[in-house]
Amino acid sequence: MFSTPGTVILHADVDAFFASVAQRDDPALRGRPVIVGGGVVMAASYEARRFGVRSGMGGAQARRLCPQAIIATPSWSDYVAASTAVFAVFDRTAAVVEPMGIEEAYRTPVQPGRPPRSFGTQRSLAGARGRRLTAQERDETLAGLAERVTARMAKAGYTGRTVILRLRFADFSRATRSHTLPDATAAAEPVLAAARVLLAAATPAIERQGLTLLGLSVTNLVDSGVGPRLVPEPEAGEPDVSG
Repeated sequence: MFSTPGTVILHADVDAFFASVAQRDDPALRGRPVIVGGGVVMAASYEARRFGVRSGMGGAQARRLCPQAIIATPSWSDYVAASTAVFAVFDRTAAVVEPMGIEEAYRTPVQPGRPPRSFGTQRSLAGARGRRLTAQERDETLAGLAERVTARMAKAGYTGRTVILRLRFADFSRATRSHTLPDATAAAEPVLAAARVLLAAATPAIERQGLTLLGLSVTNLVDSGVGPRLVPEPEAGEPDVSG
């Protein structure tokens, strides 16, 4: 991305936004580990992060890392109200504000040099206390990555066909696997299903060598024409939380 010479672009991103809203509205949650989202962690308070809980992590894994955490029910009306207040501050301090999400914006004008070629995210697995993750933990991590990538795609107005799985083993060797879907999508389910097939094919190597990083990206993109959305739409009662 680029701007005119001499222009300063400030990227503002409210950290732990959903968890901070929950702690703001319920004094009993302040100073305590809070996780927003049950199936996939949408946000974790600073107190929960000390135990290794991160956004995009599977809910079961997060609860194992921090069993004393309080699971807060997402409240989109509260998030929208807080977002409105945050953007009011942005608007008072900058001439141009370009929203990137419910709590993220550029202050400015920002012009994309070219459309994105892929959306992706990854998670280091080396911090699992020196042990190898179980198949269930790997699947939960993969599910979190799929939710995160597809939420970004949907927010940016893109769908994609090719799912790419990236692996880094304990000996620092790497492997990449890909699968092309019949139709472009920004839904988590088909992306996760394809990623699970790729991960299953790599399981023998994972069991032999150990896994230290898992990455997921979607390419072969199609501009859906929807454009960016301020608030991701909830799916099946569980709210959503580039490369």
